[in-house]
Amino acid sequence: MTNQMERIGTLCSDAEKGKALTREEIIELLVCEDQYSNIILEAADRVRQGEVGDHVHLRGLIEFSNYCKRNCEYCGLRRANKKLNRYRLEIEEVIDTAKNAERLGYRSVVLQSGEDPYYTVDKICKIVEGIKSSTDLAITLSCGEFSYEEYKQMREAGADRYLLRFETSSKELYKKLHPDSDYDQRIQCLNDLRRAGFQVGSGFMVGLPGETPEILADNLLLLRELDVDMAGIGPFIPNPDTELGEENGGLLIDALKAVAIARLLLRNAHLPATTALGTLDPRGREKALCAGANVVMPNVSPMKYRELYALYPNKICVTDDPGHCRNCITGKINGLGRSVAKDHGHTLKNTNK
Repeated sequence: MTNQMERIGTLCSDAEKGKALTREEIIELLVCEDQYSNIILEAADRVRQGEVGDHVHLRGLIEFSNYCKRNCEYCGLRRANKKLNRYRLEIEEVIDTAKNAERLGYRSVVLQSGEDPYYTVDKICKIVEGIKSSTDLAITLSCGEFSYEEYKQMREAGADRYLLRFETSSKELYKKLHPDSDYDQRIQCLNDLRRAGFQVGSGFMVGLPGETPEILADNLLLLRELDVDMAGIGPFIPNPDTELGEENGGLLIDALKAVAIARLLLRNAHLPATTALGTLDPRGREKALCAGANVVMPNVSPMKYRELYALYPNKICVTDDPGHCRNCITGKINGLGRSVAKDHGHTLKNTNK
């Protein structure tokens, strides 16, 4: 026991000082006994403080469509889910929602949807241009796979960032979970986004059926290889209306360890305390903020659509008014001795983006 504690302490101390963790060392941290996890989480928190400071960036989440052409086995928005009532926001409705987010004090919004063919690149660009012309918000898009030329068009319209999660680095597992998608195409899209000039976000779920510590370590290393500006990591939460509805979900401690190791690996990337963490544990987001995270994405979508964006069951805050959410999360952040950032939260990496 003592030897393992000393070993974990040494690995974390070296990582804090900037030593690159190897795959084998990452696996050691991932599989260490839970009683030693705090060593990892506390090291990540110190790196977070040194690299990105005590400010927490709030990004208002606008879920503008729950239609999706894909059939991913874990997702409640999957095309085959006939139990879900579908919705789409009109272009002006998305723009008005963004304006309201700015009135609530947000400096950045995330426009997220399923892969909905209705929203062509021209429609997405109209939304982006409308928000940029009437607000001072930074914009993250998260609406799936497009061609390089289409990504470039979105970037030229004014979108600043793009979030496209790969979910797993295992090609075999990826194919099983995404029967109508291609792993290599997903990675190509991430490279195309970088080439198009976006600040790039990606990430994965922890605890997927078939996942191993080796795959989880490779997920973290892929984030480092991609040199992402933002990494979203959260637990797998089974949805009863999907193929994986009867599977076991991911564990909070495993997701927190993954967030912490991501901080040790990525140093100054933005790491969100995800909604899924808050769904597993009432203090899940606060725990992530104490384990290396520095971003929270409260929902600012119109109330009547909240429950319909059903990625997984029991998602938190779906019945909370956006103004209440803004005040609530600010209070939680202040309670940790942290403060809400006042800037747009752009990448901290030394690039020309």
